[in-house]
Amino acid sequence: MLVIKRIASIALGAFLTSAGISHLGSNRTEFLAQVPTWLPLNADFVVVASGIVEITLGISLITTTFIFTQYRKKVGIVVAIFFILIFPGNINQYVNNIDAFGLDTDQKRLIRLFFQPLLVIWALWASGVEIRKKG
Repeated sequence: MLVIKRIASIALGAFLTSAGISHLGSNRTEFLAQVPTWLPLNADFVVVASGIVEITLGISLITTTFIFTQYRKKVGIVVAIFFILIFPGNINQYVNNIDAFGLDTDQKRLIRLFFQPLLVIWALWASGVEIRKKG
């Protein structure tokens, strides 16, 4: 199971790093469309900053898989929190019928919303974070 978790962590780290890089270049316009208009920050700043954060988190996930393993769970928690914090962008895309990343119908945008919780779970599971009920 440890090998599978390591592979999952590396895959998620690679995904985040790639997505972060695309924030800064090829998909910048697509990401700009997702920034909610109610957010009191410059949309371009949000896209660039979130791209830098994604690159940092992606590299951190990969790095803590092999070295600095004592930080693996903490990094997983931070990645999960990040996925929660950017979720309003996905909701904004759905509510305001914004076409981006091939999500050009309400059905596609709605389905995309259900993937965000899976990313949160993936980050926690791959990082070895165990969620237990008290009692």
